Amino acid sequence: MNKDRIDGAVKQTEGAIKEAAGKLLGDANLTAEGKVEKAEGKLQNAIGGLKDTLKKL
Repeated sequence: MNKDRIDGAVKQTEGAIKEAAGKLLGDANLTAEGKVEKAEGKLQNAIGGLKDTLKKL
């Protein structure tokens, strides 16, 4: 597991927390920010997975 996968997972978690807080508080901007951060985390995690796969080749 490389740094991108770890950072991506952390970013996904932070995004989920922001999204939930935004929904709880009725803050559409915070909810949207959380969704974007979750998506960035998923992408970063996927890139990390690709890098791991390429290293094995």
